[in-house]
Amino acid sequence: MAEISAKDVKTLRDSTGAGMMDCKKALSEAGGDLEAAKRILREKGLADAAKRSGRSASEGIVYAYMHQPTPGYPPKLGVLIELNCETDFVAKTEQFERLAKDVAMHISFADPLWTMRDEVPQNVIEEESSIYAQQAKESGKPEQVIDKIVAGKLEAFYKDNVLMDQEWIQDKSKTIQQLIDEAKSSMGENVSIGRFMRIRVGEGKVG
Repeated sequence: MAEISAKDVKTLRDSTGAGMMDCKKALSEAGGDLEAAKRILREKGLADAAKRSGRSASEGIVYAYMHQPTPGYPPKLGVLIELNCETDFVAKTEQFERLAKDVAMHISFADPLWTMRDEVPQNVIEEESSIYAQQAKESGKPEQVIDKIVAGKLEAFYKDNVLMDQEWIQDKSKTIQQLIDEAKSSMGENVSIGRFMRIRVGEGKVG
Protein backbone atom coordinates (compact mmCIF):
# COMPACT_ATOMS: atom_id res chain seq x y z
CA MET A 1 0.00 0.00 0.00
CA ALA A 2 1.33 3.44 -0.94
CA GLU A 3 2.28 5.69 1.95
CA ILE A 4 -0.09 8.66 2.12
CA SER A 5 1.69 11.84 3.18
CA ALA A 6 0.08 14.77 4.97
CA LYS A 7 1.26 16.97 2.08
CA ASP A 8 -0.69 14.90 -0.48
CA VAL A 9 -3.80 14.98 1.70
CA LYS A 10 -3.53 18.77 1.96
CA THR A 11 -2.99 19.12 -1.81
CA LEU A 12 -6.09 17.04 -2.54
CA ARG A 13 -8.12 18.89 0.06
CA ASP A 14 -7.07 22.28 -1.33
CA SER A 15 -8.00 21.26 -4.88
CA THR A 16 -11.35 19.65 -4.05
CA GLY A 17 -12.37 21.17 -0.73
CA ALA A 18 -13.38 17.71 0.49
CA GLY A 19 -12.90 16.73 4.13
CA MET A 20 -9.50 15.60 5.34
CA MET A 21 -10.56 12.02 6.15
CA ASP A 22 -12.36 11.72 2.80
CA CYS A 23 -9.19 12.86 1.03
CA LYS A 24 -7.03 10.40 2.94
CA LYS A 25 -9.43 7.55 2.17
CA ALA A 26 -9.60 8.48 -1.52
CA LEU A 27 -5.80 8.60 -1.77
CA SER A 28 -5.57 5.18 -0.14
CA GLU A 29 -8.09 3.77 -2.61
CA ALA A 30 -6.18 5.37 -5.48
CA GLY A 31 -2.79 4.08 -4.33
CA GLY A 32 -1.52 7.63 -3.80
CA ASP A 33 -2.50 8.87 -7.28
CA LEU A 34 -3.84 12.42 -6.86
CA GLU A 35 -5.83 12.52 -10.12
CA ALA A 36 -7.43 9.14 -9.42
CA ALA A 37 -8.27 10.31 -5.90
CA LYS A 38 -10.00 13.39 -7.34
CA ARG A 39 -12.10 11.12 -9.56
CA ILE A 40 -13.07 8.98 -6.58
CA LEU A 41 -14.20 12.05 -4.64
CA ARG A 42 -16.21 13.29 -7.61
CA GLU A 43 -17.85 9.89 -8.07
CA LYS A 44 -18.91 9.95 -4.42
CA GLY A 45 -20.26 13.48 -4.79
CA LEU A 46 -17.85 14.79 -2.17
CA ALA A 47 -15.80 17.04 -4.45
CA ASP A 48 -18.94 18.66 -5.88
CA ALA A 49 -20.31 19.13 -2.40
CA ALA A 50 -17.04 20.73 -1.35
CA LYS A 51 -17.32 23.36 -4.10
CA ARG A 52 -20.47 24.57 -2.37
CA SER A 53 -18.47 25.41 0.73
CA GLY A 54 -17.46 28.75 -0.75
CA ARG A 55 -21.05 29.84 -1.30
CA SER A 56 -22.84 31.99 1.24
CA ALA A 57 -24.85 30.06 3.83
CA SER A 58 -26.83 32.90 5.38
CA GLU A 59 -30.11 31.03 5.93
CA GLY A 60 -30.84 28.13 8.24
CA ILE A 61 -32.34 27.38 11.63
CA VAL A 62 -31.62 27.51 15.34
CA TYR A 63 -32.45 24.10 16.77
CA ALA A 64 -32.92 23.26 20.46
CA TYR A 65 -32.42 19.72 21.71
CA MET A 66 -33.41 18.81 25.26
CA HIS A 67 -32.15 15.48 26.59
CA GLN A 68 -34.72 13.84 28.86
CA PRO A 69 -33.50 10.35 29.84
CA THR A 70 -36.23 9.81 32.43
CA PRO A 71 -39.87 10.33 31.35
CA GLY A 72 -41.79 12.61 33.66
CA TYR A 73 -38.64 14.36 34.90
CA PRO A 74 -37.34 17.68 33.58
CA PRO A 75 -34.39 17.60 31.16
CA LYS A 76 -30.95 18.15 32.69
CA LEU A 77 -29.03 18.70 29.46
CA GLY A 78 -29.72 20.94 26.48
CA VAL A 79 -28.02 21.93 23.25
CA LEU A 80 -28.70 24.99 21.11
CA ILE A 81 -27.22 24.85 17.61
CA GLU A 82 -27.19 27.10 14.56
CA LEU A 83 -27.25 25.13 11.29
CA ASN A 84 -26.80 27.18 8.13
CA CYS A 85 -27.73 26.67 4.48
CA GLU A 86 -28.21 28.89 1.41
CA THR A 87 -32.00 29.09 1.06
CA ASP A 88 -35.19 29.07 3.11
CA PHE A 89 -36.40 26.26 0.86
CA VAL A 90 -33.78 23.86 2.26
CA ALA A 91 -34.04 25.29 5.80
CA LYS A 92 -37.74 24.30 5.88
CA THR A 93 -37.17 20.69 4.88
CA GLU A 94 -37.53 17.74 7.24
CA GLN A 95 -34.11 16.49 6.12
CA PHE A 96 -32.42 19.72 7.24
CA GLU A 97 -34.16 19.71 10.61
CA ARG A 98 -33.22 16.06 11.08
CA LEU A 99 -29.59 16.93 10.42
CA ALA A 100 -29.77 19.71 13.03
CA LYS A 101 -31.23 17.24 15.54
CA ASP A 102 -28.58 14.62 14.75
CA VAL A 103 -25.74 17.11 15.28
CA ALA A 104 -27.33 18.54 18.43
CA MET A 105 -27.76 15.04 19.89
CA HIS A 106 -24.14 14.29 19.05
CA ILE A 107 -22.99 17.46 20.83
CA SER A 108 -25.03 16.54 23.90
CA PHE A 109 -23.08 13.28 24.25
CA ALA A 110 -19.65 14.10 22.77
CA ASP A 111 -19.26 17.55 24.39
CA PRO A 112 -16.90 19.13 21.81
CA LEU A 113 -15.04 22.27 22.82
CA TRP A 114 -14.54 23.72 19.34
CA THR A 115 -16.21 23.39 15.92
CA MET A 116 -13.09 23.42 13.69
CA ARG A 117 -9.40 22.74 14.28
CA ASP A 118 -8.43 26.31 13.46
CA GLU A 119 -10.48 27.48 16.45
CA VAL A 120 -8.23 25.64 18.91
CA PRO A 121 -6.03 28.31 20.56
CA GLN A 122 -2.34 28.02 19.74
CA ASN A 123 -1.41 28.03 23.42
CA VAL A 124 -3.61 24.94 23.96
CA ILE A 125 -1.90 23.12 21.06
CA GLU A 126 1.54 24.07 22.39
CA GLU A 127 0.69 22.94 25.91
CA GLU A 128 -0.71 19.60 24.72
CA SER A 129 2.31 19.05 22.45
CA SER A 130 4.68 19.77 25.33
CA ILE A 131 2.90 17.26 27.58
CA TYR A 132 2.92 14.56 24.88
CA ALA A 133 6.62 15.14 24.16
CA GLN A 134 7.49 14.92 27.85
CA GLN A 135 5.48 11.72 28.24
CA ALA A 136 7.30 10.18 25.27
CA LYS A 137 10.71 11.15 26.67
CA GLU A 138 9.91 9.75 30.11
CA SER A 139 8.78 6.47 28.59
CA GLY A 140 12.17 6.12 26.90
CA LYS A 141 11.09 6.72 23.29
CA PRO A 142 13.94 7.58 20.85
CA GLU A 143 14.32 11.29 20.09
CA GLN A 144 13.71 10.77 16.37
CA VAL A 145 10.19 9.38 16.85
CA ILE A 146 8.94 11.89 19.42
CA ASP A 147 7.61 14.32 16.78
CA LYS A 148 5.56 11.51 15.19
CA ILE A 149 4.22 10.49 18.58
CA VAL A 150 3.22 14.09 19.35
CA ALA A 151 1.52 14.42 15.95
CA GLY A 152 -0.42 11.21 16.53
CA LYS A 153 -1.55 12.27 19.98
CA LEU A 154 -2.62 15.68 18.66
CA GLU A 155 -4.80 13.90 16.09
CA ALA A 156 -6.43 11.99 18.94
CA PHE A 157 -6.88 15.27 20.84
CA TYR A 158 -8.67 16.81 17.85
CA LYS A 159 -10.92 13.74 17.50
CA ASP A 160 -11.88 14.05 21.15
CA ASN A 161 -12.44 17.80 21.29
CA VAL A 162 -13.16 19.23 17.81
CA LEU A 163 -16.71 18.70 16.56
CA MET A 164 -15.91 18.24 12.86
CA ASP A 165 -13.22 15.66 13.68
CA GLN A 166 -15.35 13.62 16.07
CA GLU A 167 -16.83 10.27 15.11
CA TRP A 168 -20.58 10.60 14.77
CA ILE A 169 -22.22 8.86 17.73
CA GLN A 170 -24.83 7.22 15.46
CA ASP A 171 -22.30 5.85 12.96
CA LYS A 172 -18.67 5.54 14.08
CA SER A 173 -17.56 4.93 10.48
CA LYS A 174 -17.97 8.63 9.66
CA THR A 175 -17.02 11.94 11.21
CA ILE A 176 -19.28 14.95 11.67
CA GLN A 177 -17.35 16.55 8.78
CA GLN A 178 -18.34 13.63 6.55
CA LEU A 179 -21.94 13.89 7.75
CA ILE A 180 -22.02 17.56 6.73
CA ASP A 181 -20.31 16.82 3.39
CA GLU A 182 -22.95 14.21 2.62
CA ALA A 183 -25.67 16.73 3.49
CA LYS A 184 -24.14 19.25 1.07
CA SER A 185 -24.21 16.64 -1.66
CA SER A 186 -27.77 15.42 -1.05
CA MET A 187 -29.29 18.87 -0.45
CA GLY A 188 -27.40 20.60 -3.25
CA GLU A 189 -26.41 23.56 -1.08
CA ASN A 190 -23.64 24.71 1.19
CA VAL A 191 -24.44 23.47 4.70
CA SER A 192 -22.40 24.52 7.73
CA ILE A 193 -22.53 24.43 11.50
CA GLY A 194 -22.54 27.86 13.08
CA ARG A 195 -22.53 28.44 16.81
CA PHE A 196 -23.50 25.91 19.41
CA MET A 197 -24.03 25.90 23.14
CA ARG A 198 -24.22 22.90 25.46
CA ILE A 199 -25.63 23.31 28.98
CA ARG A 200 -25.84 20.65 31.68
CA VAL A 201 -27.50 21.39 35.01
CA GLY A 202 -24.90 21.63 37.79
CA GLU A 203 -21.86 21.79 35.51
CA GLY A 204 -21.53 25.52 35.43
CA LYS A 205 -19.88 25.23 32.02
CA VAL A 206 -21.05 26.31 28.60
CA GLY A 207 -19.37 24.64 25.62
